[in-house]
Amino acid sequence: MLAAERRDHLLDLLAREGKIVAKDVATALGISEDSVRRDLRDLASEGLCQRVYGGALPASPAVADYHARQTVAPDGKRKVASVAAGLVRPGGALILDGGTTALAVVDALPRDLTCTVITHSPTIASALLDHPQAEVFLLGGRIFKHSAVACGAAAVEAAQNVSADLCFLGVTGVHPEAGLTTGDAEEAAMKRALAARAADTYVLASSEKLGTASRFRVLPWEEIDGLITDAALHDPVIEQLTVRGIEVLAAD
Repeated sequence: MLAAERRDHLLDLLAREGKIVAKDVATALGISEDSVRRDLRDLASEGLCQRVYGGALPASPAVADYHARQTVAPDGKRKVASVAAGLVRPGGALILDGGTTALAVVDALPRDLTCTVITHSPTIASALLDHPQAEVFLLGGRIFKHSAVACGAAAVEAAQNVSADLCFLGVTGVHPEAGLTTGDAEEAAMKRALAARAADTYVLASSEKLGTASRFRVLPWEEIDGLITDAALHDPVIEQLTVRGIEVLAAD
């Protein structure tokens, strides 16, 4: 099988199975595992897969820059945001992650809602200026421009001094095996710090992120209280998570 044919085969397998096991592919094609791993390295360099131990998983489409991500699945993000906003109670305190879905949550919150919002995103804080009854606490640090959020040691330390009823967390990858992932190590650490300061943590994930993975794990499944998504309940990833006891809040 030519290299181009192997490439097409791997991409087809990734689309159908949701993962690639290098050993199984090598056996099926009668080639060495090293050849499969080289092919996967090439695909990963083009952003077509995320390499993991023993093979590869689908790469998240949410690795584009902040402005580009604003055009990805806007309807799905609005649906997710609507469900999330409904969980925020008057007088409550909310930790709100950065990103385009979190920005949609701000838009979904009632303008007259009395609440406290803690965020490490200048973009989120700015959007909340249109909510006169919302008290806003902005956590500072080095700005990670990809997601327009503060990260690093200073931001993590600031997060350790707050607490809230809810935390809405964004991720780039949602996969039953790989867990909840994102593309930057410091951003992943910041997300963990934020989640640790809330009584309940929900992950915001529009359907294009399901079944995909990025390089750095944010949290294992057992450390969140639920997943809010616009994916259908019969989606294979959702079915696997439900079997594992993960609460899934469907956004119709």
